[in-house]
Amino acid sequence: MKNKPSKSVQNLPLLYYKTKKDIESYRKKPVKLKLQWLEAQMEFFHKAMPAKAKKIREKLNSGKL
Repeated sequence: MKNKPSKSVQNLPLLYYKTKKDIESYRKKPVKLKLQWLEAQMEFFHKAMPAKAKKIREKLNSGKL
């Protein structure tokens, strides 16, 4: 029996699904709540971002890149 090469998790695409019900529920939430959630997500991703990526982002924001 031949061994099949296993796929690394890094090679698999990240899939994210939402139902129509989920989308409607989100649409009904107040804008302030949505913006607070977005801000929390941005803070999390910034903290998790590698230093090299932060430097590139800063250059993009300042117009140097």
